[in-house]
Amino acid sequence: MLEFPRWKYVLILLVLAFSTIYALPNLYPQDPSVQILANRGGALDQALVDRVQADLKTAGITPKSVAVEGDALMVRLGNLDAQSKANDVLRERLGENYVVAVNLASTVPDWLSKLGARPMVLGLDLQGGVHFLLQVDQKAALEKRLDAFVEDARVALREARVRYQAVQRNAAGTLTITLADAADADKARQALASALAPASAGSAPLDFGGSGERLTVSLPQSELATLTGQAIEQNLTTLRNRVNELGVAEPIIQRQGEDRIVVELPGVQDTAAAKRIIGATATLEFRSVVDGDAFDAQRTGNVPPEAKLYTVRDTGQPVLLSKRVLASGDQMVGASVGVDQNGLPGVDITLNSAAGQRMFDFTSANVGKLMSVVYIERIPTVTMVDGKEVRSVKVKEEALAPTRIAGVFGKKFQTTGLEKTEADNLARLLRAGSLAAPMSFVEESVIGPSLGAENVERGIKAVVYSFLFTLVFFTIYYRVFGAITSVALLFNLLIVVSVMSLFGATMTLPGFAGLALSVGLSVDANVLINERIREELRAGMPGKTAIAAGYERASGTILDANLTGLIVGIALYAFGTGPLKGFALTMIIGIFASMFTAITVSRAIATLIYARRKKLQSVAI
Repeated sequence: MLEFPRWKYVLILLVLAFSTIYALPNLYPQDPSVQILANRGGALDQALVDRVQADLKTAGITPKSVAVEGDALMVRLGNLDAQSKANDVLRERLGENYVVAVNLASTVPDWLSKLGARPMVLGLDLQGGVHFLLQVDQKAALEKRLDAFVEDARVALREARVRYQAVQRNAAGTLTITLADAADADKARQALASALAPASAGSAPLDFGGSGERLTVSLPQSELATLTGQAIEQNLTTLRNRVNELGVAEPIIQRQGEDRIVVELPGVQDTAAAKRIIGATATLEFRSVVDGDAFDAQRTGNVPPEAKLYTVRDTGQPVLLSKRVLASGDQMVGASVGVDQNGLPGVDITLNSAAGQRMFDFTSANVGKLMSVVYIERIPTVTMVDGKEVRSVKVKEEALAPTRIAGVFGKKFQTTGLEKTEADNLARLLRAGSLAAPMSFVEESVIGPSLGAENVERGIKAVVYSFLFTLVFFTIYYRVFGAITSVALLFNLLIVVSVMSLFGATMTLPGFAGLALSVGLSVDANVLINERIREELRAGMPGKTAIAAGYERASGTILDANLTGLIVGIALYAFGTGPLKGFALTMIIGIFASMFTAITVSRAIATLIYARRKKLQSVAI
C-alpha cells in the first residue's frame, strides 16, 4: 500500500540539487567597496593603486584589496563604516580627475556565476541605491509646442490661400498674425480654427482677437496645462523604458509636485553610471520598406544601395528600409491611443508641418506599400584605452513591425490593425522616443545599505525564529512525522530562495513577511496530512495503509486551500505596486513550493522510513 514511484525520487533529487546551486550565492556576502573611474585624463594604473593605498593608510583604513577590476579601480573594505570613511577620503584626495562612488562588489565564485547563479536582489529598503530628483523644464516644453503651433498656422494660411506678412509667437501661448489684406480676416479665422483646434478632448476653443489686418490667436489655459502635463508624462515613460533596459529590479520612478520626477534605483551605487543612462537620448524615424530579400541581404551582406538592413523588435527578423527618412521623432508633436471607424484600437500620431508635408507626398504615391518606425537610442559611454578615458556613443537601432499604408495622410494619421495592448505599447514607445522637455538633476544622493542593515537583520531573525519554533514544536508533537515535516519546511525555504535568486526577484521588507507567511502555509499543509494519518490510525487502519490514505485524502484539501491563497497572491501582484508586489511574489513562490514539499517530498521521506518494514506495529505520530 505504501509505494512511491522512483522517478519522483529522481525529480526530488534534481530539485534539491538545482535549489542548492542557485541558493548558494546568497551565502557569499557582497564586499562594501569604493569604485574609482578615470575622468578628465586620469589613468587607472599601478601609480594610482599605490596612491590610493597610501591615502587609505594615512587615514587609518585597512582595505581587503585594491585592484583594477574591469573599467574601474575597486577598493574592497571590511565593513560599511570603513566604506563611508574611505569614500570621503578618496573623493577629497583624488580630486576631479577621478569619479569616486560607493559600490557593492560581488564575492560569488566564478563557477557559480558561469551557471547563472547570483544572489537574491534586495530592494531599496534593504540594500540601498541611488536617489535622483530631476527638474523638468516645462517652459522649454511649452515653447517647443508653440513653435510647432506657429508653423502649423503658416501652413494653414497658405493652404487657405490667405496672404500674410508675419506670424509671431508672443508670451502666454499667443500668436500675432499680420495679414496682407484686412478683408481676409474671417477666412483666416476659419482656417486657423479648423487647423489649430486643441488636441485634448473637452478643451475650450481657440480665442481670437485683434481687428483689421492684425489677428491674435491664443491657446486656452486648459490646453497649455495639458501640454505641460503631457511633457512630464512623456519624460516619465522615457525614464521607465531606460531604467528597464538597465535591468534594475523594482525601481521607483514617480512624479513629485508639478514639475519634478523622483528616480530611485535599488542596488545601484554608481551615481555616475546611472546619470549617464538616465541622460541618454533617443529618437524615432519613419522609413518606407524597400522591396527585396532581407534574409538574403542579412546572410550575404549584399544590401541594395538605397536601403539599410534593420532587425524587427521582438521577432528578430531582418527588414530592408529606405535610407530616406520620412519623419523623425523630433518632428513628432504627439502620439495617443484612439479608435478607428470600426471602433477598433489604433494609435493617433501628429507630426509638425514640414514632416507632415513629406508624409503626404510619400503616401499619395505609395498607397498599399509598407512603412516602419525605427527606434534609435544613443547612450554615452566611457571606456579606458591605454590608460586614457575615451568617450563614445553607443547607438542602438530597432525597427517596429512594418504596417501597410491604407490611404493618403499628412501630419495627422492613425496606425490601425493593432490589439489594445499593442496600441498602448506603440503609443507609449512613440512618446518615449525622446524627452519632451529638458531635465536637470537638482538632487542626487546615495542611499547607503547601512540604512537597511537593521531591517535585514530583524527580518532574517524573524524568519529564523519562526522556523526554529516550528521545527521544535513539530518534532515534539508529531515525533517522526514532525521531523519529516521539519525537513520539508527547510526544503521549502531552499526552493523559495533559489527561485527568487534565479529570476532576479526583489526581496523587500514586505517580502520577508511573505516568506514567513509561506512558512505558515507549508505548516498548514503538513498539519492536514499528519492529522489525517492520525484519524486513519484511530479508525483501526493498519500503519502503512493509514499513511498512504492520509496523504491521498489530504492532497485534495491542500490543493483547494492553497488555490485560494494563490488567487489572492496573483491579484496582489497584478494590481499592486512596490512593496505589495514583493510580498505577493514571495507568497506565490512559497505556495507552489509548500505544495510540492508537503505532498511529494514528505511522502517520499515517509515511504523511505516505513515502506520496507514488513510488520509495522505502530507509527510515531
